[in-house]
Amino acid sequence: MSGAPVIHTRVEAAVDALLSETGNEIVLGLPLGLGKPNPFVNALYRRAVEDPKLKLTILTALTLEAPEPDPGLETRFMGPILERLYSGYEPLAYAADRRRGALPANVQVHEFFLQPGALLANSQAQQAYLSANYTHAARDLLDRGVNVIAQIVAVEGDARDRVSLSCNPDVAADLMPLVEAGRRGGRRIHAVGQIHRSLPYMYGPADCPASAFDHLIDDRDAHFTLFATPRRPVDSADQAAALHIAGLVPDGGTLQIGIGSLGDAVSAALILRHKQPDVFAGTQAGLAADGSQHARETRPFEQGLYGCSEMFVDGFLQLYRAGVLKRRVYDDLDTQLAANAGRPGPRDEGVVLHGGFFLGPPDFYTALCAMEPEERALFPMAPVSQVNQLYGGEALRRAQRQGARFINNGIMATLMGAVVSDQLEDGRVISGVGGQYNFVAQAHALEGARSILMVRATRTKDGDVRSNIVWNYGHVTIPRHLRDIIVTEYGAADLRGLSDRDVIAAMLNIADSRFQPGLLAQAKKAGKIEPDYDIPAAFRNNRPERIEAALAPARKSGALKPFPFGSEFTDEELRLAKALRHLQAQTRSPLRNAAWLAGALMRKPGKDHEAALDRMDLGRPASLRDHAYARLLAAALSRD
Repeated sequence: MSGAPVIHTRVEAAVDALLSETGNEIVLGLPLGLGKPNPFVNALYRRAVEDPKLKLTILTALTLEAPEPDPGLETRFMGPILERLYSGYEPLAYAADRRRGALPANVQVHEFFLQPGALLANSQAQQAYLSANYTHAARDLLDRGVNVIAQIVAVEGDARDRVSLSCNPDVAADLMPLVEAGRRGGRRIHAVGQIHRSLPYMYGPADCPASAFDHLIDDRDAHFTLFATPRRPVDSADQAAALHIAGLVPDGGTLQIGIGSLGDAVSAALILRHKQPDVFAGTQAGLAADGSQHARETRPFEQGLYGCSEMFVDGFLQLYRAGVLKRRVYDDLDTQLAANAGRPGPRDEGVVLHGGFFLGPPDFYTALCAMEPEERALFPMAPVSQVNQLYGGEALRRAQRQGARFINNGIMATLMGAVVSDQLEDGRVISGVGGQYNFVAQAHALEGARSILMVRATRTKDGDVRSNIVWNYGHVTIPRHLRDIIVTEYGAADLRGLSDRDVIAAMLNIADSRFQPGLLAQAKKAGKIEPDYDIPAAFRNNRPERIEAALAPARKSGALKPFPFGSEFTDEELRLAKALRHLQAQTRSPLRNAAWLAGALMRKPGKDHEAALDRMDLGRPASLRDHAYARLLAAALSRD
């Protein structure tokens, strides 16, 4: 097939046409996250469910599912929110069946990145998981025999001669040349695009002729709401770590950040540094245990930053609006070298970010769609083979990625600098490696670049506080020979080039003080630090109370907010969310908190609780259980 694609106005017709070309064995490659064409995938999956002769293998990553709240208060709280966010979203049928362990025998689903924490107990997903770096995904799809790729695409108006891979050129852009080559002979890969008219038309390598696809689906009845990820609150640990991190980012540098509350926190901290440098410097200095932890960079951004990130998150858009994301890079090496020397090229040729995929809150998609094409072109979307590594155009990428800071999350870190990000030591996968290893390795390969991995110093499980800084762990994502900078809420440990003894000392300085003695004892027992070593006095007060005190002035002034870029929750819902978290903590250990629970059940809700209880459909409790819910919730609300 060559020239224009076949246009289908019904999804089922596209499935019929595809099966007539492929026969009864399909290895389907789908993009990570947002870019899946859900109606087409569901129609194809239904055919496989109905016809055992049709063998369907799905290769993908990050299958997005709306959360399923637990019965009771969680359902009462989350129900209206989920309705607002996902009422028009078409869930993926294979995901629901996999969650129930009910995939038919003729269907397999393999993912190289799982929705974080969602499938720890799902043996089907755990056994089918593919451990791979993001940059190897296209290769691995080919090795597994992919013969169909499919995703949603954007169009401009009613024109259908060109399409944009938009949110997901991450893997498809690398496979498209093979689609075209297969038409001329050899291995055949069929490309299916489903037009989504709420998807922003993105430029760069994502922009391609419609003829890159064999089939385009333009079914107006199959429109569905784009999956959105609501903003999460930025807590004290995130805010403190972000302030440490923002002090490590040089003006004129390159930035990579990931999704979630830390990404929002880092973006907000960089904006604070740019707009209120004195407040930033003062707050960060208040967090520092001693002078060695004071921010290296505190001045506003004159040259600005360039974004080079597999994920184009909402935080980058906020940085752009604030005048931080403004350093332009160019596709021509000579022009880029001249820009690095202080002679920037024409403004209409430069861009401020290269991203591999995007996913975010609803207003992020709306903002991109509302931009004029010239402005949207500042954020070209590209394959991860371009964004996540240096190979294939290395001279230009090195010239563009000056002063790079690659910022990612970890779950745990060892005292000798290894980081755990994707998996538990018993083998269960939490999420996946994704691009983390690529960015860490890239930081060691690029002159002036650094990898910054943020690990919360502690976690709470079943009411018990545990350290995330550990002596040893049975699995690591980033080996200790690639250790660089590790940050907790208590500071930054610069580990590059240090001996094991000095790495241990630096990691102890950013561990929670409740666990420092035990960690130090383990290091001494192993002979990795001298028997008479003492943690310096300045670092023995690494406790949450110190962090809260340091952040308090900036919070009071409004410089630090739990939702720095707004929230999808109403004010009443934010108040309820805080109360529900407290109530959950109290009920997790009922014997320990028996006095509080008994007192809460004895008190009637007051007038100031009426709006919140009405929101939870507890304003007029009908059952004994509802009366108990109302009283417990009112007591939790009274803590404000």
